[in-house]
Amino acid sequence: MAAQEALYVYKGTNRQGRPVQGEIRGANANVVRAQLRRQGIAATAVRKKPKPLFKRERAVKPADIAQFTRQMATMVKAGVPLVQAFDIVADGTRHEKLRELVLAIRDDVSAGTGFAQALRKHPRHFDPLYCALIEAGEASGTLEAMLDRLATYKEKNEALKAKIKKALTYPAAVIVVAIVVTAILLVKVVPVFAEVFRGFGADLPAFTLFVLHLSDIARQYWLGVFLALAAAALAFREARLRSPRFADAVDKALLKIPAIGNVIYEAAVARFARTLATTFAAGVPLVDALESVAASSGNAVFRDAVRRVREDVSAGVQLHTALRTTGIFPVLLLQLTAIGEESGALDEMMEKAAEHFEASVDHQVDNLTALLEPFIMSILAVLVGGLVIAMYLPIFNLGQVI
Repeated sequence: MAAQEALYVYKGTNRQGRPVQGEIRGANANVVRAQLRRQGIAATAVRKKPKPLFKRERAVKPADIAQFTRQMATMVKAGVPLVQAFDIVADGTRHEKLRELVLAIRDDVSAGTGFAQALRKHPRHFDPLYCALIEAGEASGTLEAMLDRLATYKEKNEALKAKIKKALTYPAAVIVVAIVVTAILLVKVVPVFAEVFRGFGADLPAFTLFVLHLSDIARQYWLGVFLALAAAALAFREARLRSPRFADAVDKALLKIPAIGNVIYEAAVARFARTLATTFAAGVPLVDALESVAASSGNAVFRDAVRRVREDVSAGVQLHTALRTTGIFPVLLLQLTAIGEESGALDEMMEKAAEHFEASVDHQVDNLTALLEPFIMSILAVLVGGLVIAMYLPIFNLGQVI
């Protein structure tokens, strides 16, 4: 197995005798010196580049895997040997963790391990569906086409995730800002007014008294409230990770959220159609393809439904009939599935269904953002404006008395 390369910094002189310095990768310092000599550089100092003490390395995300897949598909299509393609991808990325991952796969493939088998050593980044499709491509001699299909699948999936995040992030961010601003006003601003009101010698309006009471509570218990919210968020995250039952309940609840639930629903339908189209077009038998679809559904409701569909299909039921009995798939998907089964073009029909629902999600997200803006502004106005009115009411009343 090839040695793991590291980043080295060097100083030296070029052929013209001018001082040069830079960075280069190599297995060790001697290899780096030899590489520099071939480039006409006489190295005077070569040392491994130290890692920053407090730098947090960026993790490899699904979007990085999508980019890696597209790069590999492009190079294999261009006739670049597989091992050389890994080297090119590794040299072209600044993502250290991704580079280490690609080089580890390259080392395994160079040692004679199959591409799919090398990927299976990294289950955090390459799911069973990805590995199975690569294995099918290796076995059939269609690795180029399979990589291209996988790249498209990953890119579409990431685009779909980005749309859902767009729908959820904006309102969540604005609400968090509104809560923070309200807390600052209650803790820092309202007490200043409270000192002024003590010298009035008159009864304060009920609304003002209510806000002053809230301010007292916020000042006394703000740390406890903050810690309780942080603990609740952490407990929710851990419960979802550790308890499949709780995670399933959350997935079901997400589908029932007004407006946002429909976006999540159609995104799940689009993911189902896209995954089925990709696996079926790759030559994976329908029953096995449905197992992969269930595993990558991203929602417990659809996962359980697809597994029931798989059982029905295994028993000889047609796919569109099995989908209809679950009661959760839209009519358009059922119709396209029936047409695909009758015409023998199920992968094409699923592709069309995926494109339709992906476009629908995109449209709904844009509409949702436009609709939420005035609603969120209203919440901000009520929170911040209410505090301002509560503070100025006694001043207005005092002016009327005078």
